[in-house]
Amino acid sequence: MRTAATGLWGVPWCGASRALNDGKNDMQGLHLTADLYDCAADAVWLTDAERLAERCRGLTRASGLTLVDEKWHRFPDWNGQSGGVTGMILLAESHLAVHTWPERRGVTLDVYVCNFSADNSHKAIALMQGLEAAFAPARVQRERLLRGQADAPAATAGELVLESLTADAAYGFRFPERVLSQRTPYQHLELLRSPTLGLTLRLDGQYMTSEADEFFYHEAMAHPAALSHPAPRRLLVVGGGDGGLAEELLKHPTVEALVIAELDTAVLDVARTHLRRIHRGALDDPRVRVHAGDGAAFVAQTDERFDLVLLDLTDPETAAGPLHTAAVFRQGRAVGARGGAQVRALLAALADVFHQVHPYGVTVPLYGAYWGLAVASDTLDPTTLQPEEATARLRERRITDLQFYNAELHPALFALPTFYRALLPTDGGAAASSAASRWGVPTSVQSPVQSSALT
Repeated sequence: MRTAATGLWGVPWCGASRALNDGKNDMQGLHLTADLYDCAADAVWLTDAERLAERCRGLTRASGLTLVDEKWHRFPDWNGQSGGVTGMILLAESHLAVHTWPERRGVTLDVYVCNFSADNSHKAIALMQGLEAAFAPARVQRERLLRGQADAPAATAGELVLESLTADAAYGFRFPERVLSQRTPYQHLELLRSPTLGLTLRLDGQYMTSEADEFFYHEAMAHPAALSHPAPRRLLVVGGGDGGLAEELLKHPTVEALVIAELDTAVLDVARTHLRRIHRGALDDPRVRVHAGDGAAFVAQTDERFDLVLLDLTDPETAAGPLHTAAVFRQGRAVGARGGAQVRALLAALADVFHQVHPYGVTVPLYGAYWGLAVASDTLDPTTLQPEEATARLRERRITDLQFYNAELHPALFALPTFYRALLPTDGGAAASSAASRWGVPTSVQSPVQSSALT
């Protein structure tokens, strides 16, 4: 077991003349990190502090950086496994930090150089490349960060929080304030705040919703199905603990009852305490009943029947995984009253259950992607709702508080980009492609939030 090393020190500093920085206050640093996995190097480089220190000293000098001091510590063996090594080399330009994980054949590397008086970036890169080569990893995760630019726009202040879109791309925002970070019984929950997005909810490292742009997703998820239905009265939302989807659905005055089946009560608690600007009191509306528990079990066991059943879920590999199945779709179909509709991105499974599946899409700024949704039903076809009738229904239902959805947009949502069309089911239920993408591909298993309304 690793314990905190004592006496580990090394304050980064730059012995340079401010005159060479044109009078600016910038530190102008380059920060490189690398996580190395399945290293093929001899195990001695992961467990012998002196041998590791010797190699790091040699690579540091070879890169042209200036060694000032160093500190190394080997952790004791534990449970029959060799202890790893943690160490730091203090550089005149800044520092090198190394941590080894022999039980995983892993290494983490951290190189930071100050470019205050001269550009040391090439030296830092050479040192990092030399270290990577020495450990011979099978896989590497690298990060590169420019630091200490005092004249950068003020908007860049705050913690940069990234979310992976694919193996090769990431997307994110800066947040000056972290309001909450807690582990619930089911997932890691974070609540962040920024001037641009307001309060923003993340679950298991994925953006869920924010005060500033929640309307893109929630309006697009709720109204194409709800407005196409002539009179939705009883609704079920599986997931949706932030209350944003319920808030949109309750704008339809025909709604008499809405059940929210949310697995994680911590999401509900955080929403009630912090996210009122998203749900606007919907979680406490007298028409709403909250069922705290497994949504799949609720769908399988309930005797109730619903006009719309909407799935507002996290990824299939998360706690919501059991809901991403054809079996649940069939159960949802069973609890749907005649004439209902369904929205979900997993078109292939839906096409095996429902007679018709109508995909559509929307760009959600928070997700950094074009997002794929669908309306599926045995009887209800949302593409037949024309702008004139949609306008009349919005007027009749007195729905005016919309920022994204409108009558003219309704048919346009179902006009699909060519790449999306190419992925639609073409053989009576089997998907034409199994490709997955955060840009709204309907068979994606990476989407942080999904939705459905079942018959």
